[in-house]
Amino acid sequence: MKKFILFLTIANIYSFSGLSQNGYDIKVNFKGCKDSMVYLVKYTWDQQYLVDTCKKIKNGQIQFKGKKDLDKGVYVLVSQSNSIYFDFFINENQKFSISTDISDVVNSLKVTGNKENEEFFKYIKYITTKNQDFGKVSAQTIGKSKEDSSKFMNEKIKELNIDVKKFDSDFMTKNKNTYLYDVLNLKTEKEPIEIPKAKNGRPDSIFQYYYYKNHFFDGINFKDERIIRTPFFDDRVKKYFDNVILQHPDTLNKEIDFVLGKCEENNLVYNLLIGYFTYKFEQSKIMGFDKVFVHLADKYILPGRSSSVYSEETVKKIRERVDIMRNLLLDSKVSDLLMIDSVYGKQVRKMGFDTASSSKSITDLYYKNLEKLTPMFKSLYSVNAKYTILIFWAVDCGHCKTEIPILNTGIKSLKGKIDVKVYAVQTKDELFNDWKKFIVENKLNDFVNVFDPIHLNNLKERFDIYSTPVIYILDRDKKIKAKRLSADQVVDLLKNFDAFDK
Repeated sequence: MKKFILFLTIANIYSFSGLSQNGYDIKVNFKGCKDSMVYLVKYTWDQQYLVDTCKKIKNGQIQFKGKKDLDKGVYVLVSQSNSIYFDFFINENQKFSISTDISDVVNSLKVTGNKENEEFFKYIKYITTKNQDFGKVSAQTIGKSKEDSSKFMNEKIKELNIDVKKFDSDFMTKNKNTYLYDVLNLKTEKEPIEIPKAKNGRPDSIFQYYYYKNHFFDGINFKDERIIRTPFFDDRVKKYFDNVILQHPDTLNKEIDFVLGKCEENNLVYNLLIGYFTYKFEQSKIMGFDKVFVHLADKYILPGRSSSVYSEETVKKIRERVDIMRNLLLDSKVSDLLMIDSVYGKQVRKMGFDTASSSKSITDLYYKNLEKLTPMFKSLYSVNAKYTILIFWAVDCGHCKTEIPILNTGIKSLKGKIDVKVYAVQTKDELFNDWKKFIVENKLNDFVNVFDPIHLNNLKERFDIYSTPVIYILDRDKKIKAKRLSADQVVDLLKNFDAFDK
């Protein structure tokens, strides 16, 4: 079971109140319960939310009552110490009674006036009994040899698994076309019964994988908002996207479209999945996965297909973010940079750029000194090498001071082996003297050391520089091969790229 989290409010994306006004009345006769207060909690995606509280408990008599219908789904009874007692269904019928005993909560569960929970309790009682049987089997191995114990356990586990699978299959068949079936189906793994043999005579693992993948969401109705309010739906979706499919942005984009295509646009399931995928891939630290975020924005958010999820102001911010990111995806050609080489730094500063206080004054200085400035520029595109390391750093950044020497040592180790050059951009032109000193002290003479005292380049927006250092590996055409690396990753990646090219 998941840990209960006491939330008093819930974001609009997850909230959907029933329109009916019949209300609910749920009574629990909880023998031996010592709580003075218990909570009624509903599952919603990967969280649990407080719905009602019973504050007056006498002799274990608990009641939750309200004038409006509750959202349909799986709920859980939670103690005042946040311990979970048991799950149950609140669906069409929202007026019923449950009784149980604290000494054996699950096996003593009974319900009056609710057939769905009656069937559900049968299921969890059976599973609980089988888990207890497994514990007894383990105890029976005491005194046996390791070999005999292993053989005994394997045989008994096999027998238990056969019993459980048969019960599960019969139970699901009996409850077909019910919400109970839909909930339990979410946790049921879809595995082939007959597996063909591969050429080596063993079960065909490729067949097994594709069967498992292709049937992973069988029987799940993505148009039914009740699946959000279960303990299993979020696990199913996350498992598919994290463990089942190939972790490549193009594959992820295709599979996201596949899943969202099963939903009804702008219903709760669709809106929640849009929000989940967008947050997941916008925040992802895995290189290249920003392409998924851009895809989500281009296909669902910016065209107005997520108006129930994001406000106009948020969409505007996402648009601004995506406009930066789409130009920095893997294999994209970066825009050129026109920077001043460090050797000309003092001359440029004497022109007055370091004291200019407005855009107009900088522009005037630029055109006034254009003839002198032109030969001082060192553009990114002028760097002629099979690979270019583009790094943005600041001399007052502690992490940069650690990473730059590591990068320098690594690049020197490749000299004569791989054609690579470093185009190192100092992001803080006001620290010119400290920067020059650092270059000398750390012998960065193999770097193309540049900065932008004239403010020609909008580095933050063009290269997404919100912290330093930021390292890109570019190919000969200045297309991005890797990005946002640590210095110690650069050498190994360059070796891999070069070996692959050869």
